[in-house]
Amino acid sequence: MEEIQFLEYVVKALVDNPNDVKIERTVDEMGVLVKLTVNPVDMGKIIGRQGNTAKAIRTLLRVIGMKNNARVNLKINEPEGGTKAAGIEATFDEAMEELKNL
Repeated sequence: MEEIQFLEYVVKALVDNPNDVKIERTVDEMGVLVKLTVNPVDMGKIIGRQGNTAKAIRTLLRVIGMKNNARVNLKINEPEGGTKAAGIEATFDEAMEELKNL
């Protein structure tokens, strides 16, 4: 649940429509999946330039997950009629490499 509180705090600070932020959390054999839905107008703020904001949020969520011995993944729900940007999803290994290089 720590990851939801963190995600809600960060996302609501970034967007213009914080009341439209919706977060779902599911747990299965693969770990924790957190699904984020924001107002379509705010998608660019969450994804960021070249996906850097989304990558940073995913990396921080994974750190929280590691602290709690859980694998945490973030799925940003695409708005109706949107186009999926390529290369936004960071793999777990890429996130770990980023952490090692800090």
